Amino acid sequence: MKQELKNKEESEPNLIDVHVGKRIRLRRNILHVTQQQLAEMLGLTFQQVQKYEKGQNRVGASRLWDISRVLNVPMSFFFEDMDERAAARSPRMLHRNMDNLEELQEDHPVVDDDPMKRAETLELVRAYYKIPNRVVAKKLFDAIVLLSKSTYNLPNSDENDDE
Repeated sequence: MKQELKNKEESEPNLIDVHVGKRIRLRRNILHVTQQQLAEMLGLTFQQVQKYEKGQNRVGASRLWDISRVLNVPMSFFFEDMDERAAARSPRMLHRNMDNLEELQEDHPVVDDDPMKRAETLELVRAYYKIPNRVVAKKLFDAIVLLSKSTYNLPNSDENDDE
């Protein structure tokens, strides 16, 4: 059974690589850059960019450095918001937890409700970066973060639409 799981892990993209690929795609979309344009900036083919974004090909450290510079984000951006399930699938953790791998898979069913894929998210981020006054933008950002941490329940906007 362990050998079957190990072979399956080797044939499927690692969840960390998939997460990094999603973050590359997110940033590229925010900047309105096509896969072809990003590929040209990196000296790659657009097919290679596609494979990175799908997690099919692992992005090496030097290539990730280049991508971070071209997309104007710190390298840490690509690892932000990674869920525990993906982090637990790092090669180091898989090696240490091979006995618990089957349990890990059962406890965490695959759910594709990533808010980073929603059009609403991209629209919000694009609108934020269009705010010309960066001081105002930062205050708005801080207010949103504060609201997201608040335990105060605001009424649903659907309930007040007719008012």
